[in-house]
Amino acid sequence: MWNQARIAAAALAVVLAAAPFASAQTESPAKAQPDQGANAPAKPDANVPDEKLDKAAAAIGQVFALKQTYTQRLQSAPEGERQQIADEAKTALTKAVTDQGLSVEEYSKILQVAENDTAVRDKILKRMHSKGAD
Repeated sequence: MWNQARIAAAALAVVLAAAPFASAQTESPAKAQPDQGANAPAKPDANVPDEKLDKAAAAIGQVFALKQTYTQRLQSAPEGERQQIADEAKTALTKAVTDQGLSVEEYSKILQVAENDTAVRDKILKRMHSKGAD
């Protein structure tokens, strides 16, 4: 049981570190909107609904597995094939998130909240652990 919790925590840490990669996959409409308080620090809303946390936890597991697969493929691929593999990875990662009912932007925001808010991070970890125990 402790091993599963460590794996879930490691998966979340890897995905949190990769959040900029996931958010770079689509153009964010929020970036086109004017700032709502130029002096306020950029902190995502910590009130993430439970339904979104469930979806994010499910997506994290898939994203983690895909990142491992594509990282290995990229490392062993000839230089000429790497761009194609990277494009496949972006498509697969986006699909892993959107198949859970989240946009890449929503997913990235949830990861930002989890990175900065231990309560949200713990909720996601619990969901990941409970999915792994099923």
